[in-house]
Amino acid sequence: MTDSTSLVNKYLTEWMKKDDTEDFSDIEKSYGHYVWRKWAFMVGCIIVAVVVIGLSLTIGTYKISFLETYQVIWDHITGNIQDVTKDDVIFNLRMPRILAGILAGAGLAVAGACMQSTLKNPLADPFTTGVSSGASLGATIAIILGISIGGMGVVSNAFIFALIPTAMMVAISRMKSASPTMMIMAGIAIMYLFGAITTVLKMWSDPEDLKSLYMWEVGSLGLATWEGVAVMTPVVILGVIAIQLLSRQLNVMATGDDNAKALGVDANKMRTICMVAVAFIAATIVSFTGMIGFVGLVCPHVVRIVIGADNRHLVPASAVFGIALLLTADLIGRTILAPTIIQVGVITAFLGGPMFLWLLLRNKSKVWG
Repeated sequence: MTDSTSLVNKYLTEWMKKDDTEDFSDIEKSYGHYVWRKWAFMVGCIIVAVVVIGLSLTIGTYKISFLETYQVIWDHITGNIQDVTKDDVIFNLRMPRILAGILAGAGLAVAGACMQSTLKNPLADPFTTGVSSGASLGATIAIILGISIGGMGVVSNAFIFALIPTAMMVAISRMKSASPTMMIMAGIAIMYLFGAITTVLKMWSDPEDLKSLYMWEVGSLGLATWEGVAVMTPVVILGVIAIQLLSRQLNVMATGDDNAKALGVDANKMRTICMVAVAFIAATIVSFTGMIGFVGLVCPHVVRIVIGADNRHLVPASAVFGIALLLTADLIGRTILAPTIIQVGVITAFLGGPMFLWLLLRNKSKVWG
């Protein structure tokens, strides 16, 4: 009997060891697959962006081949300029548009990821706080009434008015009873209020002013200049870095305000910080490119479906995917009906909507949270 018991215990021990090993092996393989998928996704987005940049730089009345664009860029970086004309065309005429696309794509996508994690709402994006409606009102006042605050006309008006709704939202967030849902609803209320004022002003405008305003509201990278890129660059880079540094706290906040407090994270303070960072990123981008929608709303969702909801990886992956998506949309808009240009905001909706629906239908599990 003793020998039988010993034999059974021996086999049980071996079986348990084998099972533990197999479970550990499965976990290890699953994690390895996740890491591979994460890096493959980001590298793929970077490759797409690099190829699209080369194609975009070939578009224009002055013909430059696809491979020549990279050669001109390399010559410019190394200071060994071979063709002054081509260098001038690429860097003074075409490159600002590309850099604006990179900054806008990364900034809006990261801002959207931050807002969705901060407010725990899948419908949150950089414009949920009223940034778009405020910028639109500022642009409307500059274009229709000719009133400009600051020396940059539409740009300065759009930036200043974009920050007004954000200041209102920050004030609301400081209330003790403020919740993510309350802030979303407040943002929507502010958006409708500013939208109503904009509509009234449009009723007094002439057709030419309405045309200019419409082109701005749709959004275009063609509005970019080196001066605008110089302003956008530090704001977007610092904002993205700040949000990346806060990614661990964003993960904690996703568990709920009470759990975050227990883990030493002040949810209300974090929401305020994130809203200010998002507002400055979005307001700066919108001021120089007009209102490019969709990127901040959908890019983070697509990335979540592919690599998961961990903000430490979600933020950089959203940035590179936003760059690839926006540059691709701009290239399509400039070529599909050339010489007629379809504004980039329209193309992002056409591209992203079906893609987002396909990913949601293809993925059977819950993708939010």
